Amino acid sequence: MAVAKFVQGSILRHILVMSSTAAVGISALFVVDLMDIFFLSLLGEQELAAAVGYAGTISFFTTSIGIGLSIALGALVSRAIGAKEIEKAKRLLLNSAVVTLVISVVVAICVFIFIPELLALVGATGKTAELAASYLYILVPSMPLICLAMALGSALRAVGDAKLSMISTLVGGGVNAVFDPIFIFMFAMGIEGAAVASVLARLAVLVVAARGVIVKHNLFGRFNKEHFIADLTPIFAIAGPAMLTNVATPIGNAVVTRAIADFGDSYVAGWAVLGRLIPVSFGMIFALSGAVGPIVGQNYGAMEFGRVKESLTRAIQFCCAYVLVVSVLLFFSRNQIISVFDMKGDAAELILFFCSYIAVFFIFSGVLFVANASFNNLGKAKYSTLFNVGKATIGTIPFVYFGALWGGVHGVLVGQAIGSIIFGVLGVLMAYRLVDKVRGVAERQTETTGAFQTTVAEVTSEFDEELSLSSQSPLSSSCTNMAMVTEEQDCEASNEIAELIGVKGEGSSTK
Repeated sequence: MAVAKFVQGSILRHILVMSSTAAVGISALFVVDLMDIFFLSLLGEQELAAAVGYAGTISFFTTSIGIGLSIALGALVSRAIGAKEIEKAKRLLLNSAVVTLVISVVVAICVFIFIPELLALVGATGKTAELAASYLYILVPSMPLICLAMALGSALRAVGDAKLSMISTLVGGGVNAVFDPIFIFMFAMGIEGAAVASVLARLAVLVVAARGVIVKHNLFGRFNKEHFIADLTPIFAIAGPAMLTNVATPIGNAVVTRAIADFGDSYVAGWAVLGRLIPVSFGMIFALSGAVGPIVGQNYGAMEFGRVKESLTRAIQFCCAYVLVVSVLLFFSRNQIISVFDMKGDAAELILFFCSYIAVFFIFSGVLFVANASFNNLGKAKYSTLFNVGKATIGTIPFVYFGALWGGVHGVLVGQAIGSIIFGVLGVLMAYRLVDKVRGVAERQTETTGAFQTTVAEVTSEFDEELSLSSQSPLSSSCTNMAMVTEEQDCEASNEIAELIGVKGEGSSTK
């Protein structure tokens, strides 16, 4: 039986356990991605590494949609469990999983059709583009597998079973590691062999996660059409903004890839190595955003607002300490990294620059991850969207453009780091402000009703209504549900952020 295990005990311990177990699983998958490049580099064609870099940019986009959907599932399930509503948790899990499957199938079909155009958009040309396309034609159809696997992994973390969530990804990493050399070398499939191994790994992750949710935790209810239609609004209230939030990240990454592509495929090859090295090195920080969400969600459901704020503080402290340690390790191992992947010339130069000067600024990306997790689990998913879209656009495009103009390929990385600093700081300030606002609403409602045990539904309604459609038609499309925020509400969010930097929003006069 699922229990709310995060509403008591040490917050820091919960963060460490959840993050470390999730990080092991995440790192396992990305280590195998890194091995893909290593094995392909043994074939002696630098175009292969560049092709994986371009393909990874497109694959990152599809995976990010799955992450957004899994955030919604995790937030809803953890909140229900924190409020001791187990049957509601089962119902939300099943309906969220169905939504995840449907959306991922539709997106996979669209991406598959436009693979050549998408690769051209990020700067791939000639033989490199052909290699990247052959990789994606195999990998993209497996998108529903990994999206559903991530959603079920999020459900496992929501009930506090981070260990099984970790095991599922470890199994996937093991499958990929075994089949990579078999398909790449034994069957002489090259880059296509790497894609086939990745598909098998995704299937393995799904099988293990599904077994944990269905068999171990008995969290799957029976499908009910009326319940499904009723749950679309709360699901998309989080999933819509969360998908937009997470899609913004690969869009920003695509902007950086496109800017680097202007300097040649050799730099893109170096960028491809960094694209796999970053999640391996900072896997704990990627995991932190997923780990802190259930902790915040359960304590929010249990009305433990002091613990909600402590969760935010401890997560940020941990993020800063971890990134500093890893940045030092990257600095001292930078030459070994170049040697292992046989990077030369421009590719080697880019890796050296990142490990020496840029890696430490991942602190600000990490704290924004934490802030976004707080937004998603406190009923303000639109803030995640606002910050991530802002970072991917005004926090990336102008900085990368002028960085490339004034500092060449190194300026691209510097520009990206500057955008991360700005939005990371603003995101954290807004997260703390939101916790105080949620606490105030809860206290006012408790005073008004005279009841100490205020239900989660009463407290969250003020926030979730902002993300709901005024007309909740069961025929509403997913696109309509994703456009739930009215113009007035957008002004509210923008004005609150503007206040953080001392600017009075024009829309405030209408409030």
